[in-house]
Amino acid sequence: MSPVATIKAIAPAKVNLTLHVTGQHEGGYHLLDSLVVFANVADQLGATAAPDLRITVSGPFSTGVPTDHTNLMMRAAEALRSVRGVKQGAALTLEKHLPHAAGIGSGSSDAAVTLAMLAELWGVPPLPASAPEVLELGADLPVCLRAPAPTRMSGIGETLTPVAKLPDCALVLVRPPVDLATAKVFEGLEHKAGDAMEPLQEGLDYDGFARWLGRQRNDLQGPAEKCAPDIAEALTKLRSLPAVSVAGMSGSGATCFGLVKDMAAARHVARIVQVSQMNWWVAPAEVM
Repeated sequence: MSPVATIKAIAPAKVNLTLHVTGQHEGGYHLLDSLVVFANVADQLGATAAPDLRITVSGPFSTGVPTDHTNLMMRAAEALRSVRGVKQGAALTLEKHLPHAAGIGSGSSDAAVTLAMLAELWGVPPLPASAPEVLELGADLPVCLRAPAPTRMSGIGETLTPVAKLPDCALVLVRPPVDLATAKVFEGLEHKAGDAMEPLQEGLDYDGFARWLGRQRNDLQGPAEKCAPDIAEALTKLRSLPAVSVAGMSGSGATCFGLVKDMAAARHVARIVQVSQMNWWVAPAEVM
């Protein structure tokens, strides 16, 4: 491996189009049933061969991202080094375009891409999604290793099932300027044993998929709205626009999504929302 070898990659936003809480694990973890898709708005990552392990963070959402061993990319790198017995290091770069702590798994997506980049850079087998070291990095890590494939995620995040091909569609991602602690949102959840997600049928067109999605839930949306009323405002705004077929919240918030037919509609909706709320993060994106 050349000492100047560099690998670049993108880490796309992870969007939970559904999130059904179906129970609680004896260890305290909640059991989930979720349809996860990936959107083509992304962080930009790089890895260069180096004698030690370090990270540099830049970009519009770099503030508050740690640059020490607590960074999830660094933790992923250390996990891979430990499992594969790697002695080399790497200079990692993260250009942060996705908001963090926003329910779109940007840290987990960054870490998953880091595992793939460094396996290539160091010439070692990648860690599979089923590896315990992957789940220890976070419940979203296994599904992010499957990006960009849409996936049904269940259990505590370790059970991954391919789903039927989705129709072409796009999203408008909207995040009001609020920070939500996932633990606090879960604390507000009154019912922790809801029904599972309906199976996703084969061959749905856009309208059929929108109807299916409209029947599903995000069980964390209600508790999140109580913590941050701006979420309800964002959803009301999205639902008021005719091009938006379904609006919901991703993960534990605060990012919301509007499902639309194509990128032209997504850009149109995004402009309307951004003009009305200049301090919200708004991004039109294709579903990958």
